[in-house]
Amino acid sequence: MNLVIDQGNTVSKLAVFSGSELVARIVAPMLSAEVLIQVFTKFPQIKNGILSSVATYEDEISTFLRTKLSVFIILNSETPLPITNSYKSKQSLGYDRIADAVGANVMFPGYDVMIIDAGTAITIDLLTKNGEFFGGNISPGLDLRFSALHEFTKKLPLEKKSNDFPILGKTTSEAIIAGVLNGVVFELDGYIEALKGQYPDIKIILTGGDINYFEKKLKNSIFANSNLNLTGLNRILEYNVEKI
Repeated sequence: MNLVIDQGNTVSKLAVFSGSELVARIVAPMLSAEVLIQVFTKFPQIKNGILSSVATYEDEISTFLRTKLSVFIILNSETPLPITNSYKSKQSLGYDRIADAVGANVMFPGYDVMIIDAGTAITIDLLTKNGEFFGGNISPGLDLRFSALHEFTKKLPLEKKSNDFPILGKTTSEAIIAGVLNGVVFELDGYIEALKGQYPDIKIILTGGDINYFEKKLKNSIFANSNLNLTGLNRILEYNVEKI
């Protein structure tokens, strides 16, 4: 069994895989030895692990994992990957973006894939059918857009995300919500149409914490996968174990 850990800025996601099968998924407010002990107690068969982190964590975490695992990888820009990374600034490439790309390759090997990750930031990336991470774009996520309208104007209120929004608002509150949400929908549909013009058989995957706001709003057929990042990290781990 494999242990996959994705340490974000606000929460930690842990997953246990048996081969390529997701067995368990745990969300914790922070990564701690106590959380890890609970996971290993429930799944004593765990043998290998990978940690992807955008936040700092206690040294005891990595020490604990090294003592418990036969193979333990901390993902970085030098970690061998089962895809080709053509990004020019590899050291600044977010680990979530590369893990998403590997996950997309697991889902649709041999296909061009557009990956939309709707989280704090919205990333749009392309994985080619030859398994090449081509690159992509980054724009503000929903919360950032709402915050910017509130913080950089004198009178606009801070609104929140909603699944129910009109095409045009009749109040200031509705106008902000509809403007932000529809703006992202039109933005994503525009990217999809542009890439479909270059890659007619392209698959489109939607992932990230805000996928439920867009899954049914986009005009195009998409595949929603909230575990894409974890799937990619598990494949990176297995690829490195295979090389040993």
